[in-house]
Amino acid sequence: MIISLSVALMAVAFAVLVFFLIKTLNSAKDSLDKVSQTLQEVQKTVDELTYEVKTTVRHANKITADVQGKIEKIDPIMDSVQNLGEVLSELTLTMKQVSVTVIERFRKNRELKEKAELVSINNAKVTPAEERTINSYNAVNSKKGRLDAVLKGVDVAAGLWQRYRK
Repeated sequence: MIISLSVALMAVAFAVLVFFLIKTLNSAKDSLDKVSQTLQEVQKTVDELTYEVKTTVRHANKITADVQGKIEKIDPIMDSVQNLGEVLSELTLTMKQVSVTVIERFRKNRELKEKAELVSINNAKVTPAEERTINSYNAVNSKKGRLDAVLKGVDVAAGLWQRYRK
């Protein structure tokens, strides 16, 4: 009888062990099913993101190509602007030189006029060369008012330009 009781006890223990083992295996199966489902969702999300990333990269490449094309179109304009700046700089320098020349001529003419006035005041005898110079000066400066105004304007413009340049 002990043997039959022992066998019966072993059978019950084995049945309990099988019951708990089945319960554990079912729990593991449920967990694995959830992990499998999660992995499928992650794979689906990764596939969608991969498509979106590829689309974004293609779009970025198109934008980059467009920007490069536009920059290539702008380059000649920038070269033209640089050339224009150089031309304006040269023009400014030329105008400055012209104004300095005009001012120097005005000063020389003023000196000749003052000399002519001194000669006429002192009633000194004028040599023919000096007389011709005085006569040509008087002939040129017969429209004294306009010439003085123009020369003063040039002088003022040269002064303003020099202040602007500083």
